[in-house]
Amino acid sequence: MDKIPWLKNGSREQRYLVGVSGGADSVALLQMLVEVGFQKLMVCHLDHGLRGEDSATDAEFVQEMAGKLGLICELGKADVKSRMDESNQSLETAARWARHEFFAACSVKFQTSTVLLAHHADDQAETVLWNLLRGSHGMKGMRSTQELVTNGGVKLELIRPLLSVRREELRGWLIARGMSWREDASNSEPIGIRNRLRNELFPSLVEITGRDAVAAFARGAEDASDREEMESWALDQAEVIDPQGRIHVGVLRNLPTVLQRAVLYRFLREQGITELDRGLIQRGLDLLDVANSASINLPGGGKLRRREGRLWVER
Repeated sequence: MDKIPWLKNGSREQRYLVGVSGGADSVALLQMLVEVGFQKLMVCHLDHGLRGEDSATDAEFVQEMAGKLGLICELGKADVKSRMDESNQSLETAARWARHEFFAACSVKFQTSTVLLAHHADDQAETVLWNLLRGSHGMKGMRSTQELVTNGGVKLELIRPLLSVRREELRGWLIARGMSWREDASNSEPIGIRNRLRNELFPSLVEITGRDAVAAFARGAEDASDREEMESWALDQAEVIDPQGRIHVGVLRNLPTVLQRAVLYRFLREQGITELDRGLIQRGLDLLDVANSASINLPGGGKLRRREGRLWVER
């Protein structure tokens, strides 16, 4: 599609992992990649253990599709429900951490750290709204390119080429080519925060305002991205990260509070901590006071620790 610059500019010589659930979005991404000449693709499909027999059928569908395209397919399985019980994580968080661990294993196996994901404009709008509601650094959305470090210490680069494309555009593209996909019936059920935002809140916002709420929140993500660039420039000038990749406490203390929050937010995101809200950021900044505890717990395990004038993530 012409409105997806990455499909034109991405390197055809590089090897990529492609997250494919079997749903319309990821099927469309994979088919587009193949159509425009990407060949070094490793199809990665994770069964989250949440859909019974449907999960097995999803895996078979993805494996068959990859075979027809002449691509390697790596299948994995995770027990997300057990993870939720053991870690007290939400469904969305437990599933995301499981995917990151799966991609990390695939990264090691196939010797590539770049993962292509099929998040689109509707996903972006849901992310922005949820981040806004929970006080997570303003109208923050997903980035088109994101680097993170998994709990196992594996560095991944996540690329989201479809963030400017609407869900219905992707489905229309598949239908026009006679291509099929797997439909997850649970997407329409009132379970999980994202499902309720998608199926209940956004339609209500459209009805109340008479405006395209998805487009409005997606634009908000673009505005936030512009502000993030300015923050990034300011943080680079501050030189708050030491050569070992830790936060220099003395330098951080001397920054304005708004930049202190931005430093810690960016640092934790780059360390793979995704469940960030204003409360967690404030608890992190409390570490600047040596009279307080020298560490705080982080979502997904691990600690943010202060020692000898530095802050770092201890896993």
